[in-house]
Amino acid sequence: MVNEERRELTFKAQSFRKVPNPYLKSEEGEKEAAMYMVICDIKDIPDNFPMETNPREQKLTTNVAKKIKASLLDTNELNFYLLNRGILLSAKDVTFNNYSNEMTVVFDDFEVHGNVDGGHTYKTILENRNMIDNGKQYVKIEILTGVEGIFQSLAAARNTSVQVQDKSIAELEDRFEIIKNTLAGESYMKRVFFKENDNGDIDVADLLAVLNMFNISRYNAMDSFPINSYSSKKKCIDLYINEHKEYGESIDNPYVKMKPIMADIFKLYNEIEKNMNTYYRQKNPSGRYGATKGVTTPKAGQVFKSKFMNEEIEVLSPNGFIYPILGAFRALVEEKDGSYFWIKNPFSVLNNIGPDLVESTVSMSRSLGNNPQSVGKDANMWKTLYMTVAFALMS
Repeated sequence: MVNEERRELTFKAQSFRKVPNPYLKSEEGEKEAAMYMVICDIKDIPDNFPMETNPREQKLTTNVAKKIKASLLDTNELNFYLLNRGILLSAKDVTFNNYSNEMTVVFDDFEVHGNVDGGHTYKTILENRNMIDNGKQYVKIEILTGVEGIFQSLAAARNTSVQVQDKSIAELEDRFEIIKNTLAGESYMKRVFFKENDNGDIDVADLLAVLNMFNISRYNAMDSFPINSYSSKKKCIDLYINEHKEYGESIDNPYVKMKPIMADIFKLYNEIEKNMNTYYRQKNPSGRYGATKGVTTPKAGQVFKSKFMNEEIEVLSPNGFIYPILGAFRALVEEKDGSYFWIKNPFSVLNNIGPDLVESTVSMSRSLGNNPQSVGKDANMWKTLYMTVAFALMS
């Protein structure tokens, strides 16, 4: 029986065992966390386990999925249930009929009941089991009940393979709602993917790296610089998650404070990216920005588009150039009444000093062996550009 509020699935099991909760005495009779270990013929498992609880999109073209398929289809080696990690389910209730060897699993809250781990295994089985005879391959299913209160921790703990990234867990925990709601009207949000293997060409890690540069609660004036935005997007994800864990969506969260300027930050990124070539030529009329190491010029018939706004641009500039320039505009941000605001219009400032910022950046790259990566990691570069923007406040 299936409906929107409850899903009750009954299917055969080759073996079924309940693992007692070691923290409870049987005479207490409390309905607490319990574990069930099951072995099923792959032909018998239902095709409609709830999947909303799985932090990953399942793509069968990945190397992991291909290895699962190869193991599944190798019926000369009848040990798939031993070699594969199996499927982990969270459920409301589980019962077993000893006469029919059938188990019934009940899911009634799809936010915490369903497939937690093993989504690739499950989908691979469904896609390929028609090629396998009954009794040839089995899969291990672990079912947990009474874990609703610790579900987020469970999902994070069980999804520890390298294929699952922190952002996938954060998406499952609804930690990106601040960004989603604030930037809901921006066209590029349709292209952002928030968990691994999701559709889109903009990683949420890119958004977090950009926003990290404007966290004036963490990076105050010239005390420190957000170089990790360039050097470690993983760090930017961790910082965002930690802020959310500590402050939630309260006004104490720097990303909540950032909401009034958040959309402008990405527009500013776009203006910098789009005008790098123009700014360079204003300082070097006879020079060629496209000849700078790390800058890419289009080939015949090739069209470059800006990262977020998808506008046509003349050249592609390395992040080692764009990030320190964008990060310098943190000098124009101040906190007032619990929110971040621009002290001065950043687009006007960029229009006035953009050529100076690009000139300084390219010059630094040359002094560092024509290496844009060194520019992006150089604290002196970040400081110089920040001071350039700060001085613009005085004019």
